[in-house]
Amino acid sequence: MQNHVSIQEESSAEAPKGFWNDCRDSIFLTIVGGAIDTIGYIALFGFFTAHVTGNLVLAGAAWVKGGAGIWIKLAAIPLFILTVVITKFFIDLHPHKHRILGYLFLGEAIFLTAFMFAGIFFEPFNDPSAMSVAITGGLGLIALAIRNTSSKTLIKHISPSTMMTGNTPQLAIDLSNFIRNRSEEHQRALFKSFSIVMGFVIGAFLGAYLYVKLDFWSVGFFILPILYLSILAFAQKMKISK
Repeated sequence: MQNHVSIQEESSAEAPKGFWNDCRDSIFLTIVGGAIDTIGYIALFGFFTAHVTGNLVLAGAAWVKGGAGIWIKLAAIPLFILTVVITKFFIDLHPHKHRILGYLFLGEAIFLTAFMFAGIFFEPFNDPSAMSVAITGGLGLIALAIRNTSSKTLIKHISPSTMMTGNTPQLAIDLSNFIRNRSEEHQRALFKSFSIVMGFVIGAFLGAYLYVKLDFWSVGFFILPILYLSILAFAQKMKISK
C-alpha cells in the first residue's frame, strides 16, 4: 500500500503541467495585490496597503514639503511588522502546513472584508490625518501583511505578489534568455514571469475602474479569489514550499 502511494505521488510529481497549473495561484494573488493596493492609494490619500516602501517614501516627502497624514504612513511600519510577527508565530505553532495556509488565506479574506466595510462606513474621506483613514488603511495593510508572510514562508516558490520591483527585471531576464535560446524551459519561465507582471497590471487597472464605479464595494470582487485559494489550500491542492 505504501509503495503504491509513493509510486502514485512520484507519477503525479512527474506529470507535465500546463500554463494554468503553473500560473493559477500567482495570477490570482497578483490581481488581488494590484487591485487592493490601487484602491487604497486612490481612496486613502496615497496610502499603500500592500507594502511599506511607498508609505515611507510618501511620509518622507510629506515631512519635507509639508502635508497631512504623515503619522498614518509611519504607523503602517510597526503595524506591518507586528502582523508579520504574529502570523509567523501562528505558522510555527501549526504542524499542518496546508491547513495553516488555508487559515492564512481565510484571515486575509476576513481583513479584506473588514477593509471594505470600513471604507463603506467612513466614506467620504476628507482629512488625510483622520482616524478613519488610519483604521481603514490599517485593515487593508494587515490583510496583505498576512499575505506577505505567507509569500516568505509557505509559498515562497511563488514570486512576490504585492509588488513588482523584483518581478519586472525577472521578466526582462526571462525575455532575454528566451530570445537567446528559445527552449521550452525558457518559454515556460517567460510565460510565468509575464503572467505575474500582467496579473498585477490587470489588477491595478481593474481595481481603479471598479472603485470609480462602486467605491469600496469593489473590494468584494477581490475577496472571492482569496477564498478560492483558501479552499484549495485546505484541500491540499496548493504546493507548499520546503
